[in-house]
Amino acid sequence: MDAPHKLRTDALVAAGAGALSAVLAFVTDGGRFPDAFGWVLLLCSALPLVWRRRNPVAVLLAMIPVLMAYHLLDNAHSAPMPQTFVVLYTVAVTGRPLRTLLTGCAVIAVMVSVVGVIDAHHGLELLRISGWIVAVLFCGVDVRIYRQYVASMVERAERAERTREEEARRRVAEERLRIARDLHDLLAHSITVIGVQTSVASHILTVDPDRLDREAVARALDDIAGTCREARAELRTTLQVLRDGSEGGDGPLPGLAALPGLVRAAETAGATVELSVRAPEGRIAPATGAAAYRIVQEALTNSVRHAGEGVRIEVRVEPDPAFPALRVTVADDGAPSARGRSGEAGHGPGFGLVGMRERARSSGGTLDAGPLADGGFQVAAVLPLPGSPAGRPATAAGREGAVL
Repeated sequence: MDAPHKLRTDALVAAGAGALSAVLAFVTDGGRFPDAFGWVLLLCSALPLVWRRRNPVAVLLAMIPVLMAYHLLDNAHSAPMPQTFVVLYTVAVTGRPLRTLLTGCAVIAVMVSVVGVIDAHHGLELLRISGWIVAVLFCGVDVRIYRQYVASMVERAERAERTREEEARRRVAEERLRIARDLHDLLAHSITVIGVQTSVASHILTVDPDRLDREAVARALDDIAGTCREARAELRTTLQVLRDGSEGGDGPLPGLAALPGLVRAAETAGATVELSVRAPEGRIAPATGAAAYRIVQEALTNSVRHAGEGVRIEVRVEPDPAFPALRVTVADDGAPSARGRSGEAGHGPGFGLVGMRERARSSGGTLDAGPLADGGFQVAAVLPLPGSPAGRPATAAGREGAVL
């Protein structure tokens, strides 16, 4: 019942009902032709319809005494039917079925009483009018049910639209997180290696200028240039993926076969790395291989950055003996910088460990990271392989934190 210009529309309905009642007063053959007072009662019975939407029951109660007086004067009994039907329809379409039932019974009872007082022999006329009243009430109930159905369908459609929007926002957030993680893994590793190599070159140039080792300086600068080229190539691939909206870009995802390249980059930064890779039987999913690669990359970057030049790092990638999963472990002996890696000291909080945990979770696995009892720092991840329902927790003692 919520519509624009309700009052103006209801005024037009009241005027139309009054005009139709006047026409029926001229053509009806039941009762006498209304006199002046009868015309006033007839037209006044249509006037409350102007406020029928605000309170239909009150409008009906206001019309009942006017119509009773009109019928008791034995005026044309069919004339007030238009406004009667309109108000009964409004009561039925705006209220509960119980209220509609009680209203219909009350109206029929009043009508029977009034007509019975006037003429007890008008039973057939009374039955006909009662049938129309029941039909109008049923029509109002049916329209009410239909409106409720339409409203529920609209609400369901709006809920589905909100769900789609929330899903779209969730996917955008996940994509932004993935992009941030990829860029972090790429740039943090490359910048860290370049920083260490630059420090080496600067050290050679400033410690003993008279005995300058030109070959060492040239080798450090070549390593910097090579790292820049690799970073540029990976960045171009990542941007190509973002630009095209594809998953793989111009080449395959990095996997276990690319781990020696990470080791060489760490060694050029002054670290000593021992790599042990035992690929499991069967084909490793590209996402699992890429997750293992990125976890090793970030762990090496953290070790080089926080433990400094000369750190010894052990990288092991092997099948889990008790579970269909790939175990990735990166441990170093850089105990003095363990606190900095958890974001508690050093360079402040970052996203390194957070990103590695997200990498592991994206493949259905788990990751723990923390200082070792005998010194150093360890990152241990378990990545499920095909046929595994989920990863199990790594055995390393973990501690919340992040780096870089």
